[in-house]
Amino acid sequence: MAHGDGPAPAPGPATGPAPGAAVPGEPLLEVRDLVKHFPLTRGVVFRKQVGAVKAVDGVSFTLRKGETLGIVGESGCGKSTVAKMLVALERPTAGQIRYRGEDISRLSGRAMKAVRRNIQMVFQDPYTSLNPRMTVGDIIGEPYEIHPEVAPKGDRRRKVRELLDVVGLNPEYINRYPHQFSGGQRQRIGIARGLALRPEIIVADEPVSALDVSVQAQVVNLLEQLQDEFDLSYVFIAHDLSVVRHLSDRVAVMYLGRIVETGTDEQIYEHPTHPYTQALLSAVPVPDPDARSARGRILLTGDVPSPADPPSGCPFRTRCWKARDLCAEVVPPLDVPAVFAADEGPVRHPRPVTSPRSARPYRAADRPGARRGGSGAGAAASGRRVARTTSRYSPMASRLRSSVSIRSVIRSRSRSSVASISGVASGKWMVRGVSRHGRICLISRVGSPASSSPLICRTRSTLDGS
Repeated sequence: MAHGDGPAPAPGPATGPAPGAAVPGEPLLEVRDLVKHFPLTRGVVFRKQVGAVKAVDGVSFTLRKGETLGIVGESGCGKSTVAKMLVALERPTAGQIRYRGEDISRLSGRAMKAVRRNIQMVFQDPYTSLNPRMTVGDIIGEPYEIHPEVAPKGDRRRKVRELLDVVGLNPEYINRYPHQFSGGQRQRIGIARGLALRPEIIVADEPVSALDVSVQAQVVNLLEQLQDEFDLSYVFIAHDLSVVRHLSDRVAVMYLGRIVETGTDEQIYEHPTHPYTQALLSAVPVPDPDARSARGRILLTGDVPSPADPPSGCPFRTRCWKARDLCAEVVPPLDVPAVFAADEGPVRHPRPVTSPRSARPYRAADRPGARRGGSGAGAAASGRRVARTTSRYSPMASRLRSSVSIRSVIRSRSRSSVASISGVASGKWMVRGVSRHGRICLISRVGSPASSSPLICRTRSTLDGS
């Protein structure tokens, strides 16, 4: 029976660390003020640079021997660009990437070839990262062609079979082509290729995002097993916050090309301090219905700014409910606030420090729409009849409570009549739903059943006095 995507068998004996390898716990990879700007040009014959896409804008972190650093963030925040610069697939515009104390960001030729042997990458898409014209044996054995000193030519076939067995695939599959494997099996082939040269660091760029949930668990368990067996260090990039917490020792949260918060898994997941981290964690699904209903969901308003024209100061200020005038002037540094300097608990970790309020741990009252001493978001305010909304609409509920009047152009479900309404405070109308962009999308008369035909707002709905 084929191994398929089942549990991986126990790998063979581990090889000892290479001469000169870092002592466990010592910094193995140090990234300092890493910048990558892609130029925007105009013209055909005479090209002129008119701007730049700031994909990565000042990223710093440290990876220690045997450690897993998880990097999370929205699509387009620069995670994959950082991964490509770590393996020299992209050249940084500025900054340093120090491997064992040596800056490798400007290396080339034989010097870079020697470094690449110790820093390998597992790509996101297992379908396009494997050459369809090559057999599995050729794909996994290709690193031996580039680095012949690792394996003699007559011994490469045996080593490829061993790697297939290590990642849980039948060694008899050595002559098959990528299209003959499932998605999980292809990702295992990519992992085997990354292990071929016995590297110290593996950069995994969303290695499980294209796989089914059950296959994801198998691949994550395989990565953990290989890390213990071969003493690997991982830079693990993913969207799934639960997977990152399961696998990572430390977590870095990225937004618009910058790291906004970093710390251990307990510090980030149990004591988030940056508003963006709080919003990300509020979106993690909770299997317990009671806990899910009691937890407040933070919905950010607006769109992610363009990396070609990022906002001044703090990059998150355009979507942050805690933003102040100072946020537009300075970039808050990542540091441990003075109030927590003597604390050895999980609250002591670097976070953007601009004021005592931004430095303190996250509280339920900090989320948008939370009432200071009242019930949950959406409760009826004095003199107003605002229907109770779910926690996911808490930002809008807060705006409704503080608004003086609401004027909306609405269209009935039959689309046959148009009316104007003003004043939720008059008690004639109640809100039944709110869109994520702050527009009232369902309104009906007070006292009418929920099943009655509500009025559906058009996109020109506006809020006054908020």
